[in-house]
Amino acid sequence: MTSTLFLQSDIPDPYSTYKIMLEKNPVYWDETNKIWAIYSYNDCVSILKNNKFEIPLINPNNEQKLNKQALEILTHLTRLSNGIQHKISKEIAMLLFSNMRSVDINKIISQLIEDNLVKDKIDWVNSVCKKLPVLVVLKSFGFKEIDCDFISEKIESFVKIMLPKKTEDQVNFINEVSEKIYSVVEKHLSSLSFYNSLLIKISEEHQISIDKIIPVVVSNLIGLFIQSFDAGRGLLSNSLLQILSNKTFSNKIEIQKSIIETLRFDPPIHNTRRIAAEDFHIGESLIKKNDSILIVLASANRDPEKFENAISYDIERENNFENLTFGIGGHLCLAKHFSIHLATEALWFLFHEYKTIKILENNIEYEPLINARLPKNIWISITN
Repeated sequence: MTSTLFLQSDIPDPYSTYKIMLEKNPVYWDETNKIWAIYSYNDCVSILKNNKFEIPLINPNNEQKLNKQALEILTHLTRLSNGIQHKISKEIAMLLFSNMRSVDINKIISQLIEDNLVKDKIDWVNSVCKKLPVLVVLKSFGFKEIDCDFISEKIESFVKIMLPKKTEDQVNFINEVSEKIYSVVEKHLSSLSFYNSLLIKISEEHQISIDKIIPVVVSNLIGLFIQSFDAGRGLLSNSLLQILSNKTFSNKIEIQKSIIETLRFDPPIHNTRRIAAEDFHIGESLIKKNDSILIVLASANRDPEKFENAISYDIERENNFENLTFGIGGHLCLAKHFSIHLATEALWFLFHEYKTIKILENNIEYEPLINARLPKNIWISITN
């Protein structure tokens, strides 16, 4: 019996598994894990766009014993909410995005490389990919250097707040760090010129008291840190691997096309989950109310019925941008355009600034995650 849930660290090539399932069982009931797995592009879209399928709760009844600040953050994140709560949180997140200032990405990445380069060698993942995205967001909102350092240092462990299951040590760390992160963000937001008008706008539009809106705004700015780390790290890593492998780095436009094709061909996020809010048919399969669903985005991205020559890396394919890596519909990831822009600027800086870039390891190891395929390290040599 096929298991739909596996750690990316244990599978050298998950795409061969997706290919078999796409051909033989595009809608598959995994009896062992009690979950539906959806592999085809059209079926994935039908679920992602349908409000009959909801985001599953991560921490029902606070069974993980998160403290007040951690619970506020997890409760109000746009990506984890449904219904009217999702609508309000998404509007707030979009307003926050619209108030980000432009920053010099080249200056930030140049400093990261300078600080971490040892004898022309650097671990691209740990030196750049895990730091650049969140630093860009923090500096876009004008956070002090001391706060940028603290949050960027803690973010990798803090993002585990998104895990459905957490160890006791992870919960303890999240509780400890969330108090300071929440306090720092709340204080800084109150100093920004757009903050009061944002609160008033949401309060009047949805008839909610400002006191109830404040934790939603604070939580969703912290959510932008989390999203930028999740989306940015993987995209910067996987794009570098594909660009070097396919030698598509002659100019910035080619790099941007390569990043969009990487999102389809070798995405950082491989699946997401939903819960059926009511009975629903996909073909002859009846998905019942409260059934769990695994939407295999990485499989849908290689569906030959949607993408011509789907197993080939082709930056000129006309519909590459229709990949599902960032989702589609109401829960489309708000970090999509930010992540593509940031990755384009960062990788163009790398290939424009250095003449020779080589990967120094043959076998890339991946993090032990079910939903994301993220390289642990990518050691490269860079020379002028």
